[in-house]
Amino acid sequence: MHVGRWLPLLCLSVFIGGCASVSPTSTPAILDHLLADPAFNGATVSLMVRDARSGTTLYQHNARTRLVPASNLKLLTTAAAMDVLGPHYRFSTQVLSTGGRQGERLAGNMYLRGLGDPTVQFADYQALAAQLASQGVREVQGDLVFDDTWFDAERLGVDWAQDDESTYYGAQISALTVSPDSDFDAGTLIVTAKAPVAVGQPVNVSVSPATDYVQLSNRAVSGPGNDYGITRQHGTNLLQLRGALAPGKQSRQWVSVWEPTQLVANLFEQALAQQGIKVQGRRVIGGATPATATTLAEHQSAPLQDLITPLLKLSNNNMSEALLKAMGRKTADAGTAAAGVAAVAGFMTRQGLDPSALSQVDGSGLSRRNLVSSQTFTDLLLASARQPWFDAWYTALPIAGDPDRMVGGSLRYRLRGTAAQNNLHAKTGSMAGVSSLSGYITDANGRRLVFSMVSNNYLSDAAPVRAVENRVARALAQWQD
Repeated sequence: MHVGRWLPLLCLSVFIGGCASVSPTSTPAILDHLLADPAFNGATVSLMVRDARSGTTLYQHNARTRLVPASNLKLLTTAAAMDVLGPHYRFSTQVLSTGGRQGERLAGNMYLRGLGDPTVQFADYQALAAQLASQGVREVQGDLVFDDTWFDAERLGVDWAQDDESTYYGAQISALTVSPDSDFDAGTLIVTAKAPVAVGQPVNVSVSPATDYVQLSNRAVSGPGNDYGITRQHGTNLLQLRGALAPGKQSRQWVSVWEPTQLVANLFEQALAQQGIKVQGRRVIGGATPATATTLAEHQSAPLQDLITPLLKLSNNNMSEALLKAMGRKTADAGTAAAGVAAVAGFMTRQGLDPSALSQVDGSGLSRRNLVSSQTFTDLLLASARQPWFDAWYTALPIAGDPDRMVGGSLRYRLRGTAAQNNLHAKTGSMAGVSSLSGYITDANGRRLVFSMVSNNYLSDAAPVRAVENRVARALAQWQD
């Protein structure tokens, strides 16, 4: 090897690594070098960097190439939701009836009506039952109807992968759902397994919230190997536990359910029974609430400007899909993904952006049919910065290097001890062969930049690609012309 030929690249590499003794090199040249990393051999990478104030392009590489964005699509969904629904929008879950009161009896049907809230928890359904009890209701003579018609019956997004089906991030979408935790992983249950100290004994299993809606096939045992896992059989709620869990250890896994509306039915009936309220009629799934029904109790979510924090920090898919369908319901009276996508396109048009430059089929980015360029993402970032709701949205983005899970989010372990720490506000995205990072960063001269980097079709694992993303962020934070 001829050393002289490679010396400039070695110097660039040392400079990017943070060595102050090397002469400064222009940031565009550094970026060119970074995008030539072997991790991208045979892959496609797109990067665009712009001045946040003027919109001037500072760097571009394949900037107009549409690529699968993964969870960077949530930038578009949440920005549109802040515009279409408004920062103060709240989801609602209601108990209604068409019948009159006869002492402790409710003479007609009772309806539990969901308007898409992905944050409602079992405790909230218990509180609704308690509201009924506080009004003196002890018996429902009619049917108990679970109304999830605010959204359509399409439970999964377009072309979602089959092997994601039982995961928390691939959970089914319903207007009437339940989350097992404050991360709002709607449509899932937490399955906790504890391994006895004695090797070869079955693990002890509990489900939260407690329900008999799922069935357990427990073949998992206490033992070496640590290959314990859970799968849910397609089309059922049979959870299959297999493998070995180290003696004395505990595992918590989030598993999606088949048909979350029916899980809600199971839990709400539990909540009514806890309050001593008896239902004489049938359980009816999917019936619509008559317009003449009277509201007896109601639960409201936090406002959207607060909900986008867990959504963006933790990259919550189900919340994103609920927002998409809620936008469709508001703009076209149709709780469908297609109507939501049309609402997002309307938002883009109002901002002077071109919706025909991208393909969107869901709200979360879980589908590989979504296609967005880094230029479109930077257009969105520039437009969002002009909105009255921008400060709340900007704060909700993951912040590099901050260890607080609800501040640093998916960037909490990245870029610590660099000029990007507590500086970079950006959304991550990750799927097999896909990585993305788009957001805002301030350079050494106090100039705010917007950038988007999307990589597709690499064959390595994500670590080398994320390492390059980190180096790009560091180079932007130390921009030199």
